[in-house]
Amino acid sequence: MSILEKYGPWALIAGASEGTGAAFAHRLAAEGLKLILIARRQAPLEELAAQLRTAYGTECVTASINLAAPDAIEKIAAASEGREVGLYISNAGGDPNGTAFFKTDIRAWIDLVARNVVTVMQASHLLGAPMRKRGRGGIILVGSGACYGGASGLGVYSGSKAFDLCFGEGLWAELRGHGVHVLNLILGRTDTPEFRRHCAARGVPVPSGLASAEDVARVGLERLPHGPVHNWGLEDDEQGRMLQSAATRRNRILAMEAAMADLKIAK
Repeated sequence: MSILEKYGPWALIAGASEGTGAAFAHRLAAEGLKLILIARRQAPLEELAAQLRTAYGTECVTASINLAAPDAIEKIAAASEGREVGLYISNAGGDPNGTAFFKTDIRAWIDLVARNVVTVMQASHLLGAPMRKRGRGGIILVGSGACYGGASGLGVYSGSKAFDLCFGEGLWAELRGHGVHVLNLILGRTDTPEFRRHCAARGVPVPSGLASAEDVARVGLERLPHGPVHNWGLEDDEQGRMLQSAATRRNRILAMEAAMADLKIAK
C-alpha cells in the first residue's frame, strides 16, 4: 500500500520551511499527498510551496504560525479546516536559546515548552481524533536523543522532549488498535540549516557524520508503521547510547497495558 493510500490525502507538517521539514514535504509531495505547510516564517514557506507545485504538481497550503503563541492551535485548525489530514508531522521544536537555564529570561523557556509540549499535544488531539474515527492515519513526533536525560544547558529542552516521547508512546498504545500509526523519531545530529547556524554562531566547525535531512524523512516514513520509537542509527533491538532500545520500550508499554487490563481504560 502506498503512503498516499495509508495516510492521504493531506499531510500537515509543522516546522516545514527548511531542513527535515522540507525534506518530508518533498518526499510526501512525490508520493502524491497534498500538503499543509506550517512554520513561523512566511517567505521560506511560500518558496518551498512553489518548488513543490512545480516539481510534483501537488496542492499546497501555507500558514505562518508562531507555534509558541497561545492562538497557535486556532490557526492550525483554520489551516486544516475542511481537509482530511491523514498524516501529522510535528517537526518544529528545537532549542533556539542554546544557553544555561539561568542565563535566559524565563519567558523564552515558557515559549519553548509551549511550542514543544502544549501545541504538540493540542495538534495531536485536533488531528488525531478524526484519524481514530476514520480508522487510518499517522503521527510522527520528531524528537531528540536529549529526551533520554537532562544535561547542562539542556534542562528545559530535554524535559520537553521527554514529555513528547512519553506522550507519543501513550498515543501509540491508544491508537494502535484503530489503524493509526504513531512514531517518536528520535534524532541525533542532523545536517540542517538551523544546526549549521548554531555552529556558526558559536564559531565551531560543522562536525562530520551528520544525518542528512533526506535520510531522516525517508527513514521516518519507513518506520512509522513500526512505532512507537525509532532511535536514529540503531536497529530496533539496539540500545546504543540510549537508556533503552526501541524494542524494550515497546515491550514495556505492552506489559503495562496487560497489567492494567483489569482497569478497563478505554482506548
